[in-house]
Amino acid sequence: MTDNMEKLLVEGLQEMYYAEQQLESALETMARQTENEEASQGFSEHREETREQVQRLEQVFEQIGQNPETREEQVVKSLIEEHEAFAEDNDGEVLDRYNMATGQKVEHYEIAAYGNLTSLAGKAGYDDAADLLSETLDEEEAALEEVTQVSEQFDEREISSD
Repeated sequence: MTDNMEKLLVEGLQEMYYAEQQLESALETMARQTENEEASQGFSEHREETREQVQRLEQVFEQIGQNPETREEQVVKSLIEEHEAFAEDNDGEVLDRYNMATGQKVEHYEIAAYGNLTSLAGKAGYDDAADLLSETLDEEEAALEEVTQVSEQFDEREISSD
């Protein structure tokens, strides 16, 4: 049972530490299987950013006096499993667009998670940790904007070519 805000912060960080590690691998897969060059490159770039976010989480753990540990996170785990099942049966532009939609779902989740963690860290007096988490939040918001823009352009091209 989570009985205080400090523990809620630590468990949230553990879940994001797990999620970011899983997403690093998933982004590599999505970059490889996406034919749309702009989307594929975006997934590759975000994978590199995700590596930095994992390291940043390790710094946050250190700043709050905790060892970096993972805690299985069901939302990202389910999104990855759902994506793997879809990718087995689909390819081409349908898979490309699905990958973009999955990217958007993940970014929305991460924005919510990092927004909450930033607030909890700040309220708990971990100002440096809150700043690091806020930096990641900004990156996730930028990534959402990018994947949304790429998907909208993709949709316009696909609709006009039908």
